[in-house]
Amino acid sequence: MTRKLRWGILSTANIGMAKVTPAIQQADNCEVLAIASRDGDTARAAAGRLGIARAYGSYEELLADPEIDAIYNPLPNHLHVPMTLAAARAGKHVLCEKPIAITAAEGEQLRQVPEGICVMEAFMIRFHPQWHRAREIIRSGELGEVRTINALFSYFNANPDNVRNKADIGGGGILDIGCYPVTTGRFLFEGEPERVVSLVERDPGFGTDRLASAILDFGMGRRLTFTCSTQLVPHQRVQVFGTKGKLEIVIPYNAPPNERTAITIDTGAPIDGSLARREILPACDQYTEQARAFAEAVLGNKPLPYGIKDAIASMRVIDALFESERTEGWARVNRG
Repeated sequence: MTRKLRWGILSTANIGMAKVTPAIQQADNCEVLAIASRDGDTARAAAGRLGIARAYGSYEELLADPEIDAIYNPLPNHLHVPMTLAAARAGKHVLCEKPIAITAAEGEQLRQVPEGICVMEAFMIRFHPQWHRAREIIRSGELGEVRTINALFSYFNANPDNVRNKADIGGGGILDIGCYPVTTGRFLFEGEPERVVSLVERDPGFGTDRLASAILDFGMGRRLTFTCSTQLVPHQRVQVFGTKGKLEIVIPYNAPPNERTAITIDTGAPIDGSLARREILPACDQYTEQARAFAEAVLGNKPLPYGIKDAIASMRVIDALFESERTEGWARVNRG
């Protein structure tokens, strides 16, 4: 029998319960053996809902389980680095929710991960076929010279008890969803931005960034512009503009797992896009594909597609966005 990667789920966070853990269970090279919570009853209830055999009343018990190969860490942002390090030191590979850290300096601590341990930041979009097709179209030259990407990502959440609205533990829009446009630019331009400028509005009660807009300069005339918000109507889009054509990913970030997705490509004639070509991509659970790719790397079948170095590079861009907010001007992206 082909060996499967044996997973433990670190906490009963909603994203893990609703999306990621069920998706891991669907991957043919994965199995979920255990789930942990700081409360044993909560862990047992979660295990029962998801059909998981073992439930632990502490994170330490899960990390001590010798049969667990890998951990999924969906804890609040301030616990990403410390619990990922704890898991790695216990000999577990880690798929950690984005952002990998609150700052690049904190992310640098992950370089202490023991040799042979895989750590990957969970940007599931990089495993969806629509993103690979978009990059393929860009590489083909059909759009001409791609010079600008425009992205928007928003939702409305004004719940004071939600971790996304707690500034002291890494809440706010840029860390929660602004990191997706940052990843969009890095993925589609296949490079790193040189400098950024941002305009940020903070919630007067929470202190979190609730509305942020930014320009990321990738050099050679290439730029990404984006807006993200935690207090606007839910919406998302990614548009790529070249000298010959435009591409749009219709549902870029939260692609439904059981429905087909679409990319449109047009030349701007007519201007309303009514004659745009529409490419349909097959239904795909991007969380399952992410788990499968991570398992292939841990099991030694393929290289790890994205590691600690990549995650820190993303955090350096986010650091620069906050530096621009503080200085009210352009901020250079630290290349290390």
